[in-house]
Amino acid sequence: MNKHTHVAIDLGASSGRHVLGWLEDGKMQLKEMYRFENGAAMKNGYLCWDHAQLTREIIAGLKACREAGEMPETVAIDTWGVDYALMDEEGHMLSDTFAYRDSRTKETWKSLDDDAVYARTGIQPQPFNTIYQLLADQENRPADLEKAARLLFMPEYLTYCLTGKMESEYTIASTSGLLNAKTRDWDWELIDELKLPRGIFGPLRQPGFAVGPVTEAIEKEIGYKPTVLLAPAHDTAAAVLGAPLEKGDAFLSSGTWSLLGAEIDTPILTREARLCGITNEGGVEGTYRFLKNIMGLWIIQNIRKELPGKPSFGDMAKWAKENEAFSGRIDVDAPEFLAPANMTEAIYAYLESHNQPKPQNAGELLACVNHSLAESYAKTIQHLGHLVGQPFKRLCIVGGGSQNQFLNELTAKACGIPVTAGPTEGTAIGNLLCQMLSAGEIASVSEARALLKESFEIKEVVI
Repeated sequence: MNKHTHVAIDLGASSGRHVLGWLEDGKMQLKEMYRFENGAAMKNGYLCWDHAQLTREIIAGLKACREAGEMPETVAIDTWGVDYALMDEEGHMLSDTFAYRDSRTKETWKSLDDDAVYARTGIQPQPFNTIYQLLADQENRPADLEKAARLLFMPEYLTYCLTGKMESEYTIASTSGLLNAKTRDWDWELIDELKLPRGIFGPLRQPGFAVGPVTEAIEKEIGYKPTVLLAPAHDTAAAVLGAPLEKGDAFLSSGTWSLLGAEIDTPILTREARLCGITNEGGVEGTYRFLKNIMGLWIIQNIRKELPGKPSFGDMAKWAKENEAFSGRIDVDAPEFLAPANMTEAIYAYLESHNQPKPQNAGELLACVNHSLAESYAKTIQHLGHLVGQPFKRLCIVGGGSQNQFLNELTAKACGIPVTAGPTEGTAIGNLLCQMLSAGEIASVSEARALLKESFEIKEVVI
C-alpha cells in the first residue's frame, strides 16, 4: 500500500527544518528531511529576517525530499507570530521583514489604552505585537502603508512564495492584537480607530485550508507538485495540537519561548487576566490558547553562545543540577533579557541590582536561570488555574525544551502537579496532524491526540 506523506516546514527564530510525516501500522512516523539555520540580523538600522534566504531554504528542503525519494502530497508552514510583510498591488514586498526583537516600537507600544484594547482583542500588550509594529510603520514609513495592498504574516508570505496566492490564517493573525477575540475576525472598529488601511487585512482561513498547488516555476525546480495547506500557521498553535492534552491539563510549549497555558472555549478578557500577563490566542476548532509568553530557553540559548566551546544543552543542564543549591533568582520576563548585547552580563547586573549573590561559575549561572524559569511556571500555573476557575490536573511539556530533565524536575516540584515530557517534536507533529486531518486520514482532534500518545514517547517526570 502506498503511504500518504506530508511535510511540515517548521521555522523558528534560530533554525528551520522540513519534517516528513505519514501513518504506518496505526502510528505516526517522522523523518527529518532538511535543516537550516535562521536568525535576524541588522539591516539599514533595523533587526530583520532574511526573507529571501528563508524562501530559498524552503525550496531547497522540498527539493531534498524528492532527491531522497519522497514526494509529499501536501506541505504546510508554521513560524513564530506577529512579524509580517507588506505587499503592493503587484505582489512585491514594500519593505524589509522586521524581527519582533527590534526596538522600533519603543515609542508606540505604550500609546494605547491597555485595558480597552485587551477587552477587545484578549492579547497581552507586548512591544513586539503587530499592532505596535504597524503604528511604528505609520509613524516612520507611512508611504509603505499607503502603498500596501496586503499584509502577510511570515508563514503566509512564504506560502505565497510557493503558490502565488495570498491567504490569511486565523491562528497567526490572532497574535497581532488586531482581532476581536469574541468574533474571531479582524476588529474593524479598532483598525479604523488606529487609521490603519482596512484593505491590507485579508479574509481569515482556518487551519487545514488548501491554498493550492505550488506554482509551475516551483514545480519545475523541486520536481513535483504538492498542494500547500494552511496548518496552524503559528508555531504555538501547532505545538498545542501536537500536545497529549486531556481535560483539565495545562500545556507548556518549551523552546526559545515558554508558552504556558490551557485550551479554553471562551476567551477571558478581564483586567485581572491582563495584569497576570495572560493572553488569548486562536487555536484549532474554535478553541483559545489562554497562555502566558515566558522568556523561556532564549536565556539559556544566549548563555550557550557566550560560554567557551558552546557546550551541549545536556552538559549545561548537568552543570545546573550540580549547582542547584545556588540561591540567586531573576525575573525571566524582565525587559533587560529580551535582546541584551550579552545575556550573562545582563543576568549579573540584574542580580547585583537586586542585592542577590553573583554566580561564581557557569553551573551557578545556569542553576539560577533554571530555578527562575520553574518558579515562573509555577506562578503562572496558579494564575491560570484561578482565572479558569479550577486547578490543573497535569502539565504537559512539549517541544525541544522537554528534553531538559533538570528543568522538568524543578518544574514538577514548583508546580506541585504531575508533569509529563514529550513529544519533543510537538510543533512539527501538530502541523502534520492538521494536514492529516485535512486529508481525512484522521477523523478528529481527539483521535489525533490519541494517535500521538501511541506514536511517541511521553515520559512522566519523577521527582
